[in-house]
Amino acid sequence: MNLFSEIRSLVIASLDDMARAGELPSGLDTAAVAVEPPRDPAHGDMATNAAMVLAKPAGLAPRAIAEALAKRLAADPRVAGAEVAGPGFLNLRLYPSVWQGLVAGVLTDGADYGRADIGQGKRVNVEFVSANPTGPMHVGHVRGAVVGDALARLLAFAGWDVTREYYINDGGAQVDVLARSAYERYREAHGLEPEIREGLYPGDYLIPVGEALKETFGTALLDKPEAEWLVTVRDFAVRRMMEMIREDLAQLGVEMDVYSSEKALYGTGKIEAALAELERQGLIYEGVLEPPKGKTLEDWEPREQTLFRSTAHGDDVDRPVKKSDGGWTYFAPDIAYHYDKVTRGFDQLIDIFGADHGGYVKRMKAAVSALSGGRVPLDIKLVQLVKLWKNGEPFKMSKRAGTFVTLRDVVDLVGADVTRFVMLTRKNDATLDFDFDKVLEQSKDNPVFYVQYANARINSVLRKAREAGVDVTDAALAGADMAKLDHPAELSLIGKIAEWPRLVEVAARNNEPHRVAFYLYELASDLHGLWNRGNDEPGLRFIQDDAATMQAKIALARSVGVVISAGLGILGVTPVEEMR
Repeated sequence: MNLFSEIRSLVIASLDDMARAGELPSGLDTAAVAVEPPRDPAHGDMATNAAMVLAKPAGLAPRAIAEALAKRLAADPRVAGAEVAGPGFLNLRLYPSVWQGLVAGVLTDGADYGRADIGQGKRVNVEFVSANPTGPMHVGHVRGAVVGDALARLLAFAGWDVTREYYINDGGAQVDVLARSAYERYREAHGLEPEIREGLYPGDYLIPVGEALKETFGTALLDKPEAEWLVTVRDFAVRRMMEMIREDLAQLGVEMDVYSSEKALYGTGKIEAALAELERQGLIYEGVLEPPKGKTLEDWEPREQTLFRSTAHGDDVDRPVKKSDGGWTYFAPDIAYHYDKVTRGFDQLIDIFGADHGGYVKRMKAAVSALSGGRVPLDIKLVQLVKLWKNGEPFKMSKRAGTFVTLRDVVDLVGADVTRFVMLTRKNDATLDFDFDKVLEQSKDNPVFYVQYANARINSVLRKAREAGVDVTDAALAGADMAKLDHPAELSLIGKIAEWPRLVEVAARNNEPHRVAFYLYELASDLHGLWNRGNDEPGLRFIQDDAATMQAKIALARSVGVVISAGLGILGVTPVEEMR
């Protein structure tokens, strides 16, 4: 049930009627026609931009279109009034019965209320986290993991067929550094002094890896030249690191569908195949790049390289795929990896990257555009930094990790639910302050508490109603006399509930799961506002002496709970039934 969609269908049908009557030209594109909440609630219940977006193609004044449209809309039994505002915006007011009927619809739909089919079952690949397998996940990875997982949940709720994927960066020089670091811990496990020289990973997390190496290989690797143990130790350490990362993700409530390996691209012909496809299109050539911005000719040594003509697909400059010494650049395996995703038949690709990948966006989009013939869109979301605070000061580094605060540090302090919600209280491209004291604070300023408290209040009402002998099953509540919900504050709360399906569609179309967190806070605020008004106006309280009135009011509270539970489910947060 999507009331905004229903009214938009009414607007489109009215526009079609106007075209048939000769009031509008036929064949107008109505895709940009929207029905949404007005910026100022005093202006009405809904607003449409139909006249504004159709005026130019129709060759008519927007106000003239709006006035003719208003007459047709006003004839619908759901519409109490249609008023033209400004140059041609159209504000609509619906009869209270429409809003009251929505409550029963929410309870009938239950957990499916707001679920959409705009994805139409299309296959979307969401790649996120993809941390180097060289240590525990740090707090930056936490935010990327939460954003990616919440986005995957949102898209699935909106009708996409979603695959969550982790790209293991196990093909670069960093895994050789991991191997050397683990080898020193292996020596330490044998009672030798480890040489954690500059450039190696110093964290204590590698001590168990060294002990496991000792248990598996005994002394067989001691006193051997690096060339004899490097590959063995590297593969062993990467496996152990990935086990740790999987455990970290599970602690956060994140499960991947696919783990892909960068190393698996080398020596398999996959990199060559991807570049051959680009070469077939005339996009690979030998050339010399211009000096990067900020570099003078004295600082730049021009050399011939194998280049991808990424400028043909929207990039600023062409990009090297092979070094002058014949080795692949870091970009080449990433091209092959995305080509693999394209050939697996995905209709859309989404990458969640850290903030330091900003310069990577255009080149990767260019590669996917070329490799898919423009068929598969790639959306790259950059996740900005998280600043940690505790006791009014920056949170200290993790000794166990050596250089950073780990996912486990964060979850151990505040829990997975709080961590996930807070990570979505800012848009992904905005820096986020994570204050360990404030995120546990029980106040309106803490959105996690405020939303969970609203759900707990609803459950409290349901418990009290059960104790009073009221049937509070959704089926029973859906049959309540909703006409008793006639106070403006109650109708306003229903209006906020009505926005949920539209919010899901907007958030999913824009790949913005943070919108769900924002909406839940607003919905909780409206519920708390109605609750607090009941302290002064007994007629607004959910528990009433009159059984019929109480059942209707409890139905309203329960419908809010349905939406909160659905929204928290998208965020990956468990709703609480009572606050402790």
